[in-house]
Amino acid sequence: MTKEMTLSFDEDIYSGLMKMFGVKKINTFISDLVRPYVVPSSLDDGYQAMATDQEHEQEAQEWCNALLGDINK
Repeated sequence: MTKEMTLSFDEDIYSGLMKMFGVKKINTFISDLVRPYVVPSSLDDGYQAMATDQEHEQEAQEWCNALLGDINK
């Protein structure tokens, strides 16, 4: 769920944001910038997300198996 908030910026900051991101992408930029400071996360969450990515896990397994093959040479 999203909530609406009004922010005030100096004119030069606002102009720079508009030039770089445009109206629709400013929200995403600010949210991504602020999120690490206000939303707790842990390494466990990241590892869990990676483990559920089946394609990534398959690639990692193939990479590990290839390394084992190199060790035996």
